[in-house]
Formats: sequence, C-alpha cells, structure tokens
Amino acid sequence: MQTIKASEFKAKCLALMDEVARTGEPILITKNGKPVAELHRPRPARAPTLIGLHKGQIEILGDIMQPVDVEAWDVLK
Repeated sequence: MQTIKASEFKAKCLALMDEVARTGEPILITKNGKPVAELHRPRPARAPTLIGLHKGQIEILGDIMQPVDVEAWDVLK
C-alpha cells in the first residue's frame, strides 16, 4: 500500500483519486507520520435482501394466531 503525507495528498488529490480508480491499490494518508485516512475504491453495491423487501406494503387483517376454520378448508366434501 502506498503511503503519502496529507500535505502532498492535498496538492495531488485528483490525480491520486484517478490512480486508485485505475489500479485499485489503496493509498494510506498520514499526518505527522500517523495514519489518518485511507483512499480506496468503493465496495461493490450489495444485492438487496428479501428481508424487509415489502415493508410497509403488506397489511395483516384479522388475528393470525387463531386456528384456521377447518370447515372452510374441507375439500373432501
């Protein structure tokens, strides 16, 4: 990983951003010899999960904890 002083980063910021975008190699930015920031490519967007996908779009009607009316499901008659 390339290391660069904050003052040098300030002067070359746009060129360094282009370099990271091109090579993918992160750059560690230091101030007074101590790391303060890291410049790297953004992580790829994560695929949406199914959890919470329909939040606010589904409404529960009635009591879902009560047993189902057995006669309504009797298909053998």
